[in-house]
Amino acid sequence: MQGGQHAGFEKFQLLAQTPRMRHLLLLTTLLLCSSCTAQDPYVVLGGERFSVELAETREKQALGLMFREELPDDHGMVFLFPNEAPRRFWMKNTRIPLDIFYFDENLALVSVSENTPPCRTQRCPSYPSAGPAKVVLELNAGKAAALGVQAGDVLELHLD
Repeated sequence: MQGGQHAGFEKFQLLAQTPRMRHLLLLTTLLLCSSCTAQDPYVVLGGERFSVELAETREKQALGLMFREELPDDHGMVFLFPNEAPRRFWMKNTRIPLDIFYFDENLALVSVSENTPPCRTQRCPSYPSAGPAKVVLELNAGKAAALGVQAGDVLELHLD
C-alpha cells in the first residue's frame, strides 16, 4: 500500500476497535445480509415457480384480482384462510380469465376451476371447490392445463 492509503487503513482499524464502531459495523453487515436473503413470496406448482401476492385479510380477499388488466405469466394471488371449508369464488369486476386452484389444509389440490371467465354484469356465477379448502391460488387461465396438475398434487408455499 502507498503511504496515504496505509495511514487511512490504520485509522479505520483503530475506529473499528471502539465498541460503538463495532456495533455500527455489525448492524450494517446484518442489514446488508438480511436484504440479500429477503425474497418475495412465491409458490411452486407442477414444478413451476410463481411470484404471488398474498390475500390474507378480508379486504384483500374481497378485492382479489379485480380491475387488473393483465397478470404476468409467472405471477398469481394466494388466498389464505384460517380454516378448511367449502370455498366459492366469483369473477365480478375481474377483467382477465383465471384458473382457480383450491387446496386443502395439507396443500393437496382439491379441485380447479379452469378458464374461469371474467364477469362484467351485476349477477355473476360463483365457482365452488369440490371439497373443503384452506388455500386458494389464482393464476392466468390455461395454467392448470399447461402444468398438467390433478387432484392430490401438492402446492409448495414459500411466504417468508
